[in-house]
Amino acid sequence: DLAPTILEAGGVRQPETMTGRSLVDVLKSPKSGQVDPQRTTVFVGRERHVDSARDGFLPYPQRAIRTPEYLYIVNFKPERWPLGNPYSLDDVNPPSADVLAKDTRVTFKDVDAGPTKAWLVGQRHNPQWQSYYQFAFGKRPREELYILKDDPDQVHNVAGDAKYAEIRGDLEKRLMDELTRTGDPRVTGDGSYFEKPPLAGPAEE
Repeated sequence: DLAPTILEAGGVRQPETMTGRSLVDVLKSPKSGQVDPQRTTVFVGRERHVDSARDGFLPYPQRAIRTPEYLYIVNFKPERWPLGNPYSLDDVNPPSADVLAKDTRVTFKDVDAGPTKAWLVGQRHNPQWQSYYQFAFGKRPREELYILKDDPDQVHNVAGDAKYAEIRGDLEKRLMDELTRTGDPRVTGDGSYFEKPPLAGPAEE
């Protein structure tokens, strides 16, 4: 909905091909909380932040649905590193498992630099902080489900819990239906649109 919002704020007519709805009325409203009763769900997606973060310049595709009660995420390529392949600051090539196990100068490209990042990567072998490091930088499962009332910080993934199977299935259907309705390239054709040039691969000279 951001593009329609920007267009309306700039006095530009929204093209009919756009599937989003402007948020200008919500932004101008003096109310707090849920202003528009029709806006009960948010759909979000991610493909790329840093182009060279992974081998082959590949993205990290995610799509999610957020309701007042739940957050459900699909990681389409869970075998990839969400924040880019780990690499050693002392070696431009991907580090070996031995280097990863010992080198405190290992880092990730697909997340901005900062003291918290540097400290947590440096503490990744410390048993006290390993779980935090893994949660921040480790690979993710294909599906994540968070119950916001019980887990407002979204750290306990219950997607595999049979107790929430019906909720997970409903959210998955709603998400995939919306992606199909809007023609998201991740669910149309063979799903490889974002994996090929000019959207992936080295930049043309």
